[in-house]
Amino acid sequence: MSSNVASTTANHASERESIHIGFVIAWILCVAFYFMQYALRSAPGVMMPELSAAFARDVVGVSALVGLYYYSYAVFSIVVGAALDRLGGKAIIPVGIVLVAVGAALFGIGTVQTAEIGRLLQGAGSACAFIGAVYLATHGFPSRYLATAVGFTQCFGMLGGFGGQFAVGRLIHSLITWQQFWWLSGVVIFVIAVLVFIATPAGHDDSPASQGSWVKMFAPYKEVLSNPQSYLCGLCAGLLFVPTTIGDMIWGIAFLRHGLDVSYAEAVNRASMVPLGWVIGCPLLGYLSDQLGRRKPVLIGGALLMLVSGAGIFYLPAGVAPPYVLGLLLGIGSGAAMLPYTVIKEVNSDNVKGSATGAINFLVFAFSALLTPAYGKLLAHVANGGPMNLTVFRTTSVWLLGGIVLAIVLALFLRETGPRARANA
Repeated sequence: MSSNVASTTANHASERESIHIGFVIAWILCVAFYFMQYALRSAPGVMMPELSAAFARDVVGVSALVGLYYYSYAVFSIVVGAALDRLGGKAIIPVGIVLVAVGAALFGIGTVQTAEIGRLLQGAGSACAFIGAVYLATHGFPSRYLATAVGFTQCFGMLGGFGGQFAVGRLIHSLITWQQFWWLSGVVIFVIAVLVFIATPAGHDDSPASQGSWVKMFAPYKEVLSNPQSYLCGLCAGLLFVPTTIGDMIWGIAFLRHGLDVSYAEAVNRASMVPLGWVIGCPLLGYLSDQLGRRKPVLIGGALLMLVSGAGIFYLPAGVAPPYVLGLLLGIGSGAAMLPYTVIKEVNSDNVKGSATGAINFLVFAFSALLTPAYGKLLAHVANGGPMNLTVFRTTSVWLLGGIVLAIVLALFLRETGPRARANA
């Protein structure tokens, strides 16, 4: 009996160290979906005038509608991780992708009601993107390549955020209308859903989460959410995401056009530098953290870079800094927001790492969901019926920059979990 158990264990270990081509192909397709959903997340920022006209709402009302994405994303981040462990990737990931495809098509219809439903569906389905890609990578790649695969996944998503601003702004003002963009995106995403369903192997881990009642499936969250360090990670990451998800993706172009009197095309170019900076910052700061063996110094250093570059964007006189550099530096620094995703796994036990990812996603995007309409109302309150000029944006920027300062303070209370700290423990 013991020899059979040993043989089975050895077989599982051997399987984990080999490449499973079916899962790898499915992972590549899921990465393409991650790119597309990030593009849809950032695209509304470049079409605010068109959306305001179509929905008969001012930019504050449109920003609140667009922010519905984060409500459903936050909630379904909790559900998706547990459902993947329960049912496997073939049953869950294609369904999430189809939800985003339907949501894109509904948003493109151009009525407030369909746009609200569409944005909620986009958020719900998008929760499958990163978590699903990590699930597929875990099953497809040997452990020695897993970190590289996850890093590539994150970079590709950031490229989608860049494309959602840089490319979409040009498309909807030259080749296609904004409605056609959403419809075509829905078609492309639906095709990806079909391909993912075909490519993903049917099998999944025979883990405790795949057995027993559905209630037991969520049991790991009890440990994660009872750990104060988990909340520190979520709040710290959430505060560092706000200047990009709200400040840049929703209000960045409006600030550049109405605050700095920049042309539309130039505003799109400058705003797109922030997600391009993510592409650089996420792997760079992760690499620095691993090389130093410390998480907190790199996290705080990235946040300080965000603070300095963000203050420069709002307060430096025109022409003092090159126009594209500060946005790029803000994006690079915001790569620090991904480090709490590593820390939350390291401050919780090994058997709840998947739930830890779902929990921090929930905390981060619940934060974005609550602050998106709040920041829009703050802008409207400061404007007091007048135009949203540079004075208005500078006044409200105190809250964005103050959030970064608060994140730095919270980071001081995080437990150091880097390899060097564990070695010295």
